[in-house]
Amino acid sequence: MMFRSLRLFNYRTWFFGALISNVGAWMQSTALSWTVLTVLTANDATAVGLNLALQFAPQLLLVPISGLIADKYDRRKVLFVTQSAMGVLALILGVVVTTGIVELWHVQVFALMFGVVQAFDMPARQAFVSELVGQTDIANAVALNSASFHGARLIGPAVAGLLIALVAPGPVFLINAFTFIAMLVALARIRTRELQPAPRGAKGLGDIVEGFRYVRKRKDLLVIFVMAFILGTFGLNFPIYISTMTSIEFSADADTFGILSSAMAIGSVTGALLSARSANPRWTAIVGGIGLFVLACVFAAWTPGIIAFAVSLAIAGFTAQLFMTNANSMVQLTSAPEVRGRVMALYGAVFMGGTPIGAPIVGWVADAFGPRWGIMVAAITCLVAFIVGAIYWVRVRRDDRMTRTGTLTLPPPTESIDIVK
Repeated sequence: MMFRSLRLFNYRTWFFGALISNVGAWMQSTALSWTVLTVLTANDATAVGLNLALQFAPQLLLVPISGLIADKYDRRKVLFVTQSAMGVLALILGVVVTTGIVELWHVQVFALMFGVVQAFDMPARQAFVSELVGQTDIANAVALNSASFHGARLIGPAVAGLLIALVAPGPVFLINAFTFIAMLVALARIRTRELQPAPRGAKGLGDIVEGFRYVRKRKDLLVIFVMAFILGTFGLNFPIYISTMTSIEFSADADTFGILSSAMAIGSVTGALLSARSANPRWTAIVGGIGLFVLACVFAAWTPGIIAFAVSLAIAGFTAQLFMTNANSMVQLTSAPEVRGRVMALYGAVFMGGTPIGAPIVGWVADAFGPRWGIMVAAITCLVAFIVGAIYWVRVRRDDRMTRTGTLTLPPPTESIDIVK
């Protein structure tokens, strides 16, 4: 059943709290990119890329510590701290923007501080899902989380674009600050006696390297991590792609930017809900998703009109989501519970931590050669990710067939091999 995780009180409470908070997050993301591009600079895509880099760099730099904290401490309490901190940061930024004293460096400092808090929030939040639903429903819960995140993307950017066009960016940041209350209320209402906590596998700093060693021994995880790194570094810089195409190629304004961002979310929600129907993640969706994403990016890069561009964004959102939801579920389901926090921290680091590298490059390409070639960077690099995944997938299927026919002797199948077939 597509929505089976919602039958559980704890997950249902978490889901709706996260949905409200996600709407605010997408409103803020839209307002931030538009403010940097059109208010604080003169259509400087490199500045937008630098802002993204500052936000996501901490996820890469702090991964050893953030993963350790997610495995050592009560994840619900960790989330109380991180969600409160992000709410306070959003409130401060809202005040600065609303009063009109905002400068580019203010936004950059905020992006860096927000990134630091998010580095600790992400692995704890990802690993906490298994405590809410248990092992059997992880794949469904991960897919519904993605549907919530991208469902909010349908609402947030459109509302933000309308508010920016009618009023100003400042109120958007203030609204986001108050949406964090929904997440804090949800965390407070969760019934702790119904949680299914994983064993705590981390006790001190000496356990940090265990997560690295675990992933290094898992070829399937290494392949997913390589594909996720390429997609996250070069493929998912859509705040740059959409804002520059809107402003430069189509000469449109903030409300169009918000609508185009929501168009991409339509595809993302569809992809997440489709993934939720499956009990287990599949390699066909991981490899096929990123392959179709390449084609969608090529279509988006060279489409002549804004309506066709919106359609291409929906396709890109759908195909990217097939990859992301199935890859996330695969990593969670096949990781040992006692190291899951550290593995998810590493996954988050390679997935989003590459943004400090890719976003400035993509921004520079968009400035130097035009927004369309910025999108082509995503298409070309993600083609490499598709090739890496396809080679591994073909080899696994070949070895599996040879094992069944008795022409090849392999070790007993692991949990991960059972799932990827």
